[in-house]
Amino acid sequence: MGQVLTMEGMEIVYEKPGTLTQTPFHFCPGCGHGVVHRLLMEVVEEMGIIDQTVGVAPVGCSVFAYNYMDIDMQEAAHGRASAVATGIKRVLPDKYVFSYQGDGDLAAIGTGETIHTVNRGENILMVFINNAIYGMTGGQMAPTTLLGQVTSTTPFGRESSHVGFPLKITDLVAQLPGAYYVTRQTVHTAAAVRRTKKAIEASFKYQMLKKGTCFIEVVSNCPSGWKMTPVEANVWMEKNMLPIYPVGDLKVPKQ
Repeated sequence: MGQVLTMEGMEIVYEKPGTLTQTPFHFCPGCGHGVVHRLLMEVVEEMGIIDQTVGVAPVGCSVFAYNYMDIDMQEAAHGRASAVATGIKRVLPDKYVFSYQGDGDLAAIGTGETIHTVNRGENILMVFINNAIYGMTGGQMAPTTLLGQVTSTTPFGRESSHVGFPLKITDLVAQLPGAYYVTRQTVHTAAAVRRTKKAIEASFKYQMLKKGTCFIEVVSNCPSGWKMTPVEANVWMEKNMLPIYPVGDLKVPKQ
């Protein structure tokens, strides 16, 4: 792409993808949702599959995707996004279909749908945002909440003897034969954003091979739910979350 100059003579280094609506993101400062939205829509636009893509989002902060993603979108009940995406993909097998879900949705009320969708090897992409908390409804403990982590329902920290251990749902998914590509990424640095974008692009391309489910976990932060500034939240995430949820590929296609 050649140099593009504005009327002021300044070089344009980034433009908002046309696949995002003009609605300003309302997510809390520092939240990773907006970045993942942009990456998804950048990939859809760059691959030229705007009219061929269908997204599904359920309840939680994920539900706002309908306001921002200017593609065909379908609502789903809480925890049922992967089931709805399965139905869409089976009826329209040539479409690129993805679900966009948070940890309280995908790893709690939707655990059954998640496991069986992947075990069947449904040819969809599941995007899983893990910020270890219920961000929209009051900062309650999620299945992915860390041991000792303070939430509105664990004011003294999560205790395994009472509520069990953090659920590493992506590790479980990677063991299923229907999983084709499983990876865990982040979006809190420029390098991490580039890696996540590559994972999204690869997943859409893999989907057309009809080899199974692609699953991307994005370890993110929730500054408001964690009661931290965006900078503090990123530091806390690196120090506490990434050792428990390490970044990298968990399952890759055999060459």
